[in-house]
Amino acid sequence: MAKKPITSRGGRFFKLAGMTASVAGQYAGQRARRLIGREQDEQARSESYGKMADQIAGTLGELKGAVMKVGQIASQTQDFLPKEFSDALQRLQKEAPPMPFEVITAQVEQELGKPVHELFEYLQEEPYAAASIGQVHRARLHDGTDVIVKVQYPGVDDSCDSDLKQLRMALRLGGLLKMPKESVDQLFAEIRERLKEELDYDNEARNIHLFRDFHKDDSGVLIPAVIDSHSTRRVLTLELVEGDHISQVSPERYSQDTINQIGHRIFVTMADQLFRYQCIHGDPHAGNFAYRPDGTIILYDFGCVKKLKPEIVTAYRNALVAALEEDYQALDRHLIDLGARVENKPAIDEAYYAMWRDILIRPFDGHQPYDFADSEIHKDVAAKTSTVFQYLDYFKPPVESIFIDRMIAGHYWMLKRLGVQAAFRSELEKYLAAAG
Repeated sequence: MAKKPITSRGGRFFKLAGMTASVAGQYAGQRARRLIGREQDEQARSESYGKMADQIAGTLGELKGAVMKVGQIASQTQDFLPKEFSDALQRLQKEAPPMPFEVITAQVEQELGKPVHELFEYLQEEPYAAASIGQVHRARLHDGTDVIVKVQYPGVDDSCDSDLKQLRMALRLGGLLKMPKESVDQLFAEIRERLKEELDYDNEARNIHLFRDFHKDDSGVLIPAVIDSHSTRRVLTLELVEGDHISQVSPERYSQDTINQIGHRIFVTMADQLFRYQCIHGDPHAGNFAYRPDGTIILYDFGCVKKLKPEIVTAYRNALVAALEEDYQALDRHLIDLGARVENKPAIDEAYYAMWRDILIRPFDGHQPYDFADSEIHKDVAAKTSTVFQYLDYFKPPVESIFIDRMIAGHYWMLKRLGVQAAFRSELEKYLAAAG
């Protein structure tokens, strides 16, 4: 029997408070052992972190909502939390147990003001997908239109602020936030702003209209249309536009040429949003994309959209140009403009920049196709993570561009999983020249 969902603000608070107290107690125990000279070895510390991580990930997955979404973001932001936590929180990308159907139907009827049978010919009980702040059900309108209905979990928006405060306290008392208070303030403010937008399905409907307009001339890019008559702030109904999940893109149905064409469309779509529209789809995980054997890509979920300041796009472009040209003095200046580098610190050793540039530039190094399937960029980045500590005080989370980084990382993993072979250097140079 499924657990009764916790939808009240008070219930969520006490669940999170219990998690916070437990994590704080474990951290206090660690500190006490260090004070009396019983220092944990690396394995014991990792096991202790792992236990805390499992508890936090389990609680966030059960509560869903803002805290689960922060967990998903944290899992993609490796410098936010220790590795054990990033690993445990990765599960939140995949595990979202569904909410009972009677909770979903009650929410639909309350939002749309009519019984479900008057609104739809049918509303399928089995979820089409379940995520952090809502779940999706397949349905059909009375005029025969097949649709999907995205329903927000009850209580999620009302408890967003208190959830975030409680989660931040748990991470702080557990000794897990590896950044200065000012940076934590900025990071949580940015996450809160994006979450508030994502919790407003009216806002998502506006985003969908905007992105459908952006991509109206891109024949290989599909974005489902909004059914305005069946949509509100907490219920969003869209036309059903289906494709294959990335796990279904197999050699039997997709030739390498088609996969490469899909890879090209993914890159161009991302670059257009960044450099031309200065407005990006900020949640590019595998569940928000689908594919067709004719090379079409389908984009879903426009709750997390980041409108970029023109000066941030300019600084990002300039940093890329400097990195490509190996002009590390210019790169240092542009990273300050981007808000990623602390301005009053001395210049960074050029060899340090060169090391990262040589790792990250590989897909754009030359004009020969790069085989993303064999890419080990992520492993090389992980292997060099310890070098960050020598310049820890020189850098800060680039709050304004954190969703650009998230978008690029998400697209990298999709290109890798698809097995794309492509040369993007000349394409990138066109965008950089046009943006200049």
